[in-house]
Amino acid sequence: MTARKGIILAGGSGTRLHPITIGVSKQLLPIYDKPMIYYPLSVLMLAGIREVAIITNPEYINQFKRLLNDGSQWGMEFTYIEQPSPDGIAQAYLLAEGFLNGAPSALVLGDNIFYGDNFSDLLKIADAKPSGGSVFGYRVSDPERYGVIGFDEHGQTNRIVEKPKKPPSNYAVTGLYFLDSTASARAKSIKPSQRGELEVTSLLETYLNDGSLDVQKMGRGFAWLDTGTHDSLLDAGNFVRTLQKRQGLLVGSPDEVAFENGWITRSELNVISAQFQKNDYGEQLEKLINR
Repeated sequence: MTARKGIILAGGSGTRLHPITIGVSKQLLPIYDKPMIYYPLSVLMLAGIREVAIITNPEYINQFKRLLNDGSQWGMEFTYIEQPSPDGIAQAYLLAEGFLNGAPSALVLGDNIFYGDNFSDLLKIADAKPSGGSVFGYRVSDPERYGVIGFDEHGQTNRIVEKPKKPPSNYAVTGLYFLDSTASARAKSIKPSQRGELEVTSLLETYLNDGSLDVQKMGRGFAWLDTGTHDSLLDAGNFVRTLQKRQGLLVGSPDEVAFENGWITRSELNVISAQFQKNDYGEQLEKLINR
């Protein structure tokens, strides 16, 4: 088990998904057969992280508690933190300062989905870095929508730019950040952008400026999806459905990862699967138990 703590940023108003998010948090919407937040949670679990803070709006916090409880069903421990207003990704490190209590962290955005063979190996490399930060670059066709990584003639990262009109490359920074114990202190030093937000790119620049930021490129065998629009929400669900139906494997299942990590026993997984005995998700868990 790693000493690193996890943060899931599940705030925001989800206005791009109105009207379906008027009465429910975006991160609780379904991605095929599971709530959206299961997917980023499973990423932290794959990294061996057992203590996780969920940051969300005050009006939705009880919805998350109802779904996720205290985490003990997966051998984990959850802390819930209210986000009074969405003021940028880097704000999460200020809100979670007490929770982190000097520990290194891995922050994942609650609407991001990652998939790829040996993805856990990349996570373990990032987790093993004793100081500094690690982020993941993913090639996209529309980099102007994201924080973008710039490279010098030697392929070394030399800048990170938020939503540039002229992107320095096609590599976007994904919504997964492994940062050391100085992240909260660094977040206090950055100023709001012209959008009035504490940009995560500004926080990452502090690591880049002192030479302590690693960028790992995610290759062709990986998928990174965000789910911020109606179309991307549907695409993500179809992606998961295709993988699960074709391969007979679960994607983004905390139940499966907890069992594979040895955090829960076979009998404990059996209790969980009994809740879902009337659907395909429960059948997949049964196969996991009986294999």
